[in-house]
Amino acid sequence: MILNLSKIKTEALLLFCKDLITSYKDNNEKIFNVDEKVDKYVNSISEDILKQINNVTFDSEHYIKNRNHYRIKAVFNAYNFINKQISKHLSKNSTFNPAMLYLALLAVWFKELDKEKNSKEYIYFTLFPYANMYDKLLLEVKDEEFRRVNIAMMNIAETTIINLDRVSLK
Repeated sequence: MILNLSKIKTEALLLFCKDLITSYKDNNEKIFNVDEKVDKYVNSISEDILKQINNVTFDSEHYIKNRNHYRIKAVFNAYNFINKQISKHLSKNSTFNPAMLYLALLAVWFKELDKEKNSKEYIYFTLFPYANMYDKLLLEVKDEEFRRVNIAMMNIAETTIINLDRVSLK
């Protein structure tokens, strides 16, 4: 039983991001004063990313049906690790931006740590221009509280991904 831990962690990260996106994508609640243009851009990008995540992951039924398979167990372990790490950080701060959180998680994993750079199945995530989204969510917003929350999301993502990279999942 040989597992590619990087691929396991990548799959778990993508599943976590998928859950984050689906948790807010149909929610019209406005907490911050964000320009409608920025909001539409973020929603459009989130839809694109969700579509790509769905292309490289299985549907939820597959994971549930095969939850006792050693590979799926490893994916769940990594997913739970990510969830616990983020929950620990968010418990200190109730306000968060799921869009910036998932974006920062992906950016740190694929760009900063250079994970899966040679994997054809994850090419979209390694080529995605994360800097454009950072600009939209950090530089093009006037709401200082929103900017502060986004910076906090980046810090949480960086800590979580570095810890995910170090964990052995055994």
